[in-house]
Amino acid sequence: MAISLDLLRGDKHMRIISGTMRGKKLLSLEGDAVRPTSDRVKEALFDILQFRIEGRRFLDLFAGSGQIGLEALSRGAGEAVLVDASRASQQVIEKNLRALGLEGRARLAPMDFRAFLHSGPGSFDIAFLDPPYRTGLLQEALPAVARHMNPGGIIVCEHPREEQMPEAAEGFALYRQYRYGKIMLTSYCRPVGE
Repeated sequence: MAISLDLLRGDKHMRIISGTMRGKKLLSLEGDAVRPTSDRVKEALFDILQFRIEGRRFLDLFAGSGQIGLEALSRGAGEAVLVDASRASQQVIEKNLRALGLEGRARLAPMDFRAFLHSGPGSFDIAFLDPPYRTGLLQEALPAVARHMNPGGIIVCEHPREEQMPEAAEGFALYRQYRYGKIMLTSYCRPVGE
């Protein structure tokens, strides 16, 4: 079933902010169920990742519109895997992939994150986790994702400032936290020598 066009928005804040596709507009879904990452937080995320992204395999878990994975590709990631269980989000991701001509470098995994991580998805260099806030999904997904990371990989989680994050997950230790108003980005890396 196709989603209604009145549920889509080409929000002025939904765009690629840097790289080869800078300025390209992205579709997203309207409504309270969808919470796109703001440009400010997105820019901060890619400042954290700036020297790690070129040619890397990127996981955008809970992808929504796919904007983070698509931004990663614009900035030089070799491949992005976009995971989302919502049929409406999957359709938006497909439209954005076609509009940007990225079908060859991005793969949509239209399924629940648990099913995806149990499907043998291979390993990733960078993972971004931004599930619905205050649901416990982040704490559940973090260790599962850590088991699929390459040596030297980094996991970055977006969450509300008041949400406590674990000190470690499957050999990955909390590395740094960055605050942007009510939002936090928490990064995890494997300690050197492990």
